[in-house]
Amino acid sequence: MKKITLTSFVLASVLAFSACNSNPNNSEENKDSKEVAEEQNEVALDDTKMEDDAEFAIAAADGGLMEVKLGELAQTNGSSAGVKKFAQSMVTDHGKANGELKALAQQKNITLPVTLSDDKQKKFDELSKKKGAEFDEAYASFMVDDHKEDISEFEEAAKDAKDPDVKAWAAGKVPVLKHHLEMAEALKDAKK
Repeated sequence: MKKITLTSFVLASVLAFSACNSNPNNSEENKDSKEVAEEQNEVALDDTKMEDDAEFAIAAADGGLMEVKLGELAQTNGSSAGVKKFAQSMVTDHGKANGELKALAQQKNITLPVTLSDDKQKKFDELSKKKGAEFDEAYASFMVDDHKEDISEFEEAAKDAKDPDVKAWAAGKVPVLKHHLEMAEALKDAKK
């Protein structure tokens, strides 16, 4: 009987303690996926030269996830054939790059985000409220700005990454990103 009472007391204590610490703002499931990945990499890659490379990989994964989700959104919210064709390229090309990055990250013990960061999710939510020509114009404009930023980040990683595989992966994506920028600029110009 003492054993059952003691076990019950311990179980009740554990449950009470867990309930007290279950602040929804502190739970892992409500945390920004990008921040969770950064925290895990800080622990796993502590005192290594890979921290900057991991930060690049996290940003690239977050951006890649957004490109795919926005490409899928453009298939339903967009109105022009040009936007839909471009969006399909984003889904295909960034989906492939995301898969390559995931495999590379596993080799290098880098944790990547599995969902959009809060920042990227806000942009997605903002664009998801638009439809038709309004969506097409906003999407094309965002894709120009986003790809300019991506090119800069990838060129920097291609030059400065410590890991040769990360460096090579980043360098290999620059021409594709430049092509995406050209396509996005042509879309944006067509929408003016």
